[in-house]
Amino acid sequence: MRIKVCGMTSTEQVLQLDEMGVEFAGFIFYPKSPRYVHKFMPQAEIKKIKGKHINKVGVFVNATVEEVLQAVDECGLYLVQLHGDETPKYCEKIANYVGVVKAFRLREEDNVLWKVKDYMDIADMFLFDTEGAGYGGTGKQFDWNILRGLNIGKPFFLSGGIGPNDVDKLKEFSGEPVSKDLFSADVNSKFEIAPGIKDMDMLRSFIQSVKQI
Repeated sequence: MRIKVCGMTSTEQVLQLDEMGVEFAGFIFYPKSPRYVHKFMPQAEIKKIKGKHINKVGVFVNATVEEVLQAVDECGLYLVQLHGDETPKYCEKIANYVGVVKAFRLREEDNVLWKVKDYMDIADMFLFDTEGAGYGGTGKQFDWNILRGLNIGKPFFLSGGIGPNDVDKLKEFSGEPVSKDLFSADVNSKFEIAPGIKDMDMLRSFIQSVKQI
């Protein structure tokens, strides 16, 4: 199973993830986030990060098209994750330039297929996260049962409060028919010592286990 570790703020830690075989590192470009990458790293430092396996993903919330595309160029981003209220038309403008992951914050009563339908032909991938009071991660899990039995028809990241004790749960979910489209697990706050600073030993153990799924 592929893994994305989001909320990265350190070149050293990103390169350690690369050595562990992690495919995606997420950098948050939302100024209101405690993991806002430019509080920790300038554009030039992000651009210099190059690993054997790892790809840089920029996470944006209701930014302008110009801001997103500028960050893609200045930071060398591989994918853009749109985590706000971005319309299909907006996503299309970004998708003409770089790969787009459209995030959806899910609640128990949501009709998932209805939520994603207008983005099916535009986004390259989806990300399913937990509904919260604001934008970005909540550190809480949504009920994965709302995805069971669905045919998403688009690769998706599974996000929202996934922690070190969820290996068996991920293994079970990977056996569900919906997981034919499961592209990657996405982790963040459950592996942190402080916002943006990861517990690398905890991550290493988790990654080794998940890579066997």
